[in-house]
This record gives sequence, C-alpha cells and structure tokens, in this order.
Amino acid sequence: MADGRAATAAGRAGSPLRAVVRLVRRGGLPAVRTALWTARAVRSVRRQLTRGDLASVRLPAAPPGAAAHRQVVLGVLRRTEANCLQRSLVLQRWYAGQRIRRAVVIGVTPPSTGFHAHAWLDGETDAEREEMTEILRRPTPEHWLAGPGQVL
Repeated sequence: MADGRAATAAGRAGSPLRAVVRLVRRGGLPAVRTALWTARAVRSVRRQLTRGDLASVRLPAAPPGAAAHRQVVLGVLRRTEANCLQRSLVLQRWYAGQRIRRAVVIGVTPPSTGFHAHAWLDGETDAEREEMTEILRRPTPEHWLAGPGQVL
C-alpha cells in the first residue's frame, strides 16, 4: 500500500517535467516562457483580486512569441483551475500584447432563477453568457496596448 502511494506521488512529480519536455518539443522555449507567464499571471490576478478591486489589476506583458501559443495559455488556465474572471483577465492581457482590444464582461442571472455570476471576454464564444444580464464591462487598459518602448 505504501509502495502504491509512493509510485503515484512519483508519477505526479514527474508530470510537470513531462509537460515541460512536451512544450519544448512542440513549441520550443517561447512556449515554455508563455506557460510560465500564464501560471504567474493567474497567481498574480488571484492575489490582486483578493486584495483590491477589478480596476487595480495589473499584469505584466506576455513574453515575446506568446502570440503563437494560445493553446498553451488555455492549457495552463485549465490546469491552474482559473475561474472565469481570472481566465478573462489573463486572456485580456494576452490579447493586449497583440494590440487586440477585448473587454472583460461580467454578467449575472436574476435571483429568481438562482443567482449566478460569470465573466467572459467580449468577442469570444461562451455558452453561459446567453443566460446573463451584463452588469459591468472592463475595457482593455490603454497602457496594456502600448508596444515595446511606447508609453501611452
């Protein structure tokens, strides 16, 4: 029984290493940098949302080459179990690095149908948004759209 638990733990411990090797094979160093940026961005946005409001969220720019690795970003968001708001904010920052404006939209369902809140990016397909009434829209911060060396 103890040997079974040790083998399971060893398998889990090797999993991140296997994931990094897979990333290097598929996308090289830019994919690894993108995965690390995404994991850090999720952790950062979680901390910031617990300490402040939505308007005060600040995220660093994605690394060079991240634009080619949308699937890497989505995979890390899934593995880190980012909630809909965290996911939307990280993706908003990722899109801003490509100078694409995407507003984060927050919607709710009426209390009479069982209150539920959800966040998504404007312009992306999301099945849950059809049931929601929009209550807030956060546009892409202008300074997120600035290119390297530019200040807005």
